[in-house]
Amino acid sequence: MEKVIIGKKLGMTQIFNEEGKLVPVTVVEAGPCKVVQVKNEVTDGYNSIQLGYGKVKEKKVTKPLKGHFDKNEIEYTKMLKEFRVADAGEFAVGQDITVSVFENGDQIDISGISKGKGFAGVIKRHNQTRGPMSHGSKYHRGVGSLGASSSPSRVFKGKKLPGQMGNVNVTVQNLQIVKVDADRNLLLIKGAVPGIRGSVVTIKATVKK
Repeated sequence: MEKVIIGKKLGMTQIFNEEGKLVPVTVVEAGPCKVVQVKNEVTDGYNSIQLGYGKVKEKKVTKPLKGHFDKNEIEYTKMLKEFRVADAGEFAVGQDITVSVFENGDQIDISGISKGKGFAGVIKRHNQTRGPMSHGSKYHRGVGSLGASSSPSRVFKGKKLPGQMGNVNVTVQNLQIVKVDADRNLLLIKGAVPGIRGSVVTIKATVKK
C-alpha cells in the first residue's frame, strides 16, 4: 500500500537519536484520514484516492459536498485532498489511514503553503546583491536595468522583479521520518517543513529513491 496522509504542522523541537546526536525535527499531527473516494482507470481514466481530514459540523458543509459524503455514508471532514496512486484497488471507501502506515527512517515528500512575507524587493525575494553604498552611488537596492535598447523594447517574461513573496505551495523532497508516535498520531520529521504552525500539509512516500 502506498504511503499517503494529510496532517497539521505543530511546530519544531529537537530530540536525541540512538547515537546521542541532536536532531532538529518538525512535529506533524497526521491523520487519521478517511478514504472518501477511490478513482480508477476504468471509470475516471487514472488511479487516485481522495482523503478527508479534520472533523467539521454538518451546517458548515456545502450541499454538493454533503451529497458527496452522504453517498458513501462518510462523516463530514473539513478538507479533501486527492493523491495519485499506482493501484487504487489497494484502498476502499471508508478505510482509515493513520500514521501507522509509516515507519521510522522512511523518506517522504511533504507539501504545504509557505509563509507569506508580503511585497519584497529583489534582494530579499531573489537573493540579488545590492549596489555600492558610497562614492556618490544612487543605486542601492534597485532591480537593475530592465531595458535592452530599442530591440526587443520590452521586458522579457520571467525577469526577476519585486513582488509577492511566499504564500505559495512548496514541496520539500526526501525528508526523513525520525519517529512515528502512533498513539498520539504524530510524525517527527527531520528538518524544516513548509508553512506556519497550524497549517495543513500533505505527506507521501518520496519519488526519489
